[in-house]
Amino acid sequence: MPELPEVEAARRAIEENCLGKKIKKAIIADDSKVIEGVSASDFQSSLLGKTIVSAHRKGKNLWLHLGSPPFPSFQFGMAGAIYIKGVAVTKYKRSAVKDKDEWPSKYSKFFVELDDGLELSFTDKRRFARVRLLKDPTSVPPISELGPDALFEPMTVEEFTESLSKKKIAIKALLLDQSFISGIGNWIADEVLYQARIHPLQISSSLSKENCATLHKCIKEVIEKAVEVGADSSQFPSNWIFHSREKKPGKAFVDGKKIDFINAGGRTSAYVPELQKLSGTQATKTAGKPRKRASKKKGGEDEDNDEDGETREEKEISKTAKSKRGGSPRGRGKKPPMKRKSEESDDDSSEAGEDDEDPEEKAGKVKSKTNTSKKQAKISKQGVSNQIVRSQRRKQLSS
Repeated sequence: MPELPEVEAARRAIEENCLGKKIKKAIIADDSKVIEGVSASDFQSSLLGKTIVSAHRKGKNLWLHLGSPPFPSFQFGMAGAIYIKGVAVTKYKRSAVKDKDEWPSKYSKFFVELDDGLELSFTDKRRFARVRLLKDPTSVPPISELGPDALFEPMTVEEFTESLSKKKIAIKALLLDQSFISGIGNWIADEVLYQARIHPLQISSSLSKENCATLHKCIKEVIEKAVEVGADSSQFPSNWIFHSREKKPGKAFVDGKKIDFINAGGRTSAYVPELQKLSGTQATKTAGKPRKRASKKKGGEDEDNDEDGETREEKEISKTAKSKRGGSPRGRGKKPPMKRKSEESDDDSSEAGEDDEDPEEKAGKVKSKTNTSKKQAKISKQGVSNQIVRSQRRKQLSS
């Protein structure tokens, strides 16, 4: 997923290649799920002829400042990505657009051609990104609700320590809270906690001043390094847990030490039990308790990064969108999932038919089957009796 370094790499690419240029052509996808609050045609007309003055970012959100408002704003979601034709912009696992693919991509939601011929596109394969047209992106959600940016507005060590001392939740969950610090996602949280040797479930207020200072330092170092290399993960230090966090349990190691997986902050979290231990009263309480492991998908991907599933962030986005549309009728519960055969089977129709069958009809069929069985048993019994009678007659005739 795109986190602060990936979005910052996109912002810098725009800053280096697009500033001072006019938009002469615009194509906005007719996709009301991603393009929020404005029609494609109105969006397009609002862009034409305007100059890109600057590119801004806060947390995982990016927006373009044009010659006049309104301004396009991008919430990257799980697979949002910026592409500039002919310019190398960091690509990550879920961006889905390859060099050999059509241009603009079929996943493009926002496409502009500039007056010098340069072309820029925002793509989203999974449709959990949000593209908006706003007079002031910083004055409305989601940007207005974000905490200080982890790169541009870092807390001082003293502020960070004081803030943690008041938080009674697990440190991993707190780091993922964008209203606390914006820009830190799942992989950065795992990395900084590993580097700081802090257990993901350690209660924030229980951390010592030394722990807080170390964590503050690690957040700064990890983010600055990732940004420095343009979010190119192949250039991340070899001793980062990042390189092994998506491997299968039992096969994931960092510096020769085993990586384990637990659920923390609603996300599958990679950590090294040998180095990241619970401390204080938490260590006492968990001693002797069986430890639950977060499930890993086949192929090593964790459950919250499943290609066909939704992450907690995606579900929140969906939930917000539904509430804006009025949500589901009151009192109507969620339908239970339909029972299915094993994944190897391609034919689900017969199974679905049985599960959806009317109870009375189903009971009738069972009764019919029972009666048939009784008849068969009766016929079989009569057959045996007839054989015995015939055998006795043969004996009498022979004697």
